[in-house]
Amino acid sequence: MFEQLRNIDSAFKYIRLFSFILIGACIFICCFTVVKSFQLIRQTQEHIYILSNGKALEAYSAERKDNIPVEARDHVKMFHHYFFTLDPDDKMIISNVTKALYLADLSAKQQYDNLKENRYYSNIISGNISQAIEVDSIYIGTDDYPYYFRYYAKQRITRPTSVVMRTLVTEGYLRNVARSDNNSHGFLIERWNTLENKDIKTLNR
Repeated sequence: MFEQLRNIDSAFKYIRLFSFILIGACIFICCFTVVKSFQLIRQTQEHIYILSNGKALEAYSAERKDNIPVEARDHVKMFHHYFFTLDPDDKMIISNVTKALYLADLSAKQQYDNLKENRYYSNIISGNISQAIEVDSIYIGTDDYPYYFRYYAKQRITRPTSVVMRTLVTEGYLRNVARSDNNSHGFLIERWNTLENKDIKTLNR
């Protein structure tokens, strides 16, 4: 009889140990499943699908700090594109310069006013001159805030009788502002200054 009791007690201990192991395994599996589910949901939320011309394009969300150099370069590039891409059309000039001035502070407005006072835009219209700009490189210093930039490009000025190629080097600083339809990158150019703008060659047409 005592042997039977010992066997029952031993069996009960094994069953209790097995039950604890089973419960522990279930808790581990449940916790693992919950954690993985949250990770999957987070990863799914980082994927954005954009519909363009009937095609679904996948994009990824990221922290702003990861994209500062890319966004800053594009901001500087678009400002110079709008400010220096000109055709003999007053509405086109006003439209482009307006877009550029949304991306910079008073330093850009002052340069625009100086050019306008010197009849630069009037001469473009009356002389049927077109002006385009091609980027060579853009340096962005992200170690200090506001972020310093230097912009290197070439200007192509097309006149009725000639084409003039010029170098353009500018510098300035970028500070963070709220994003908007007129300023999608959320930067504002400050203390914008032209370091170099000189002819390098002239081609007859």
